[in-house]
Amino acid sequence: MPPFYDCSRCPAYCCSYDRVIVQKSDVARLARHFDLDFDTALHRFTKVREGEPVLRHKKDKIYKTVCTFLDTKTRRCTVYEARPEVCREYPDRPRCGYFDFLSWEREFQDDADFIPMEHG
Repeated sequence: MPPFYDCSRCPAYCCSYDRVIVQKSDVARLARHFDLDFDTALHRFTKVREGEPVLRHKKDKIYKTVCTFLDTKTRRCTVYEARPEVCREYPDRPRCGYFDFLSWEREFQDDADFIPMEHG
């Protein structure tokens, strides 16, 4: 079944998740992408949260913080080819709840670019 969402029309909501958990293979892929050794990539790109390695965040005007790899101007992943497995699989169903909400809100506001959670 084809997906009922269009990531290119979303301001990267999934990149705002606090706990984007990464596996060793994800860190190794990022290390290769940046030509770094594993330990340097692990230290530079992750932190431990609730006992698990997660991607670091940076400040964002829409969601307060987002994945360190999100380009906050284009709202696209800067390491798309090297992104973690969890990002490759998301969303793992035909619908994205946030995209459904965003589409409804944009129609209701009569504004195709409306972002309902923008912070000043």
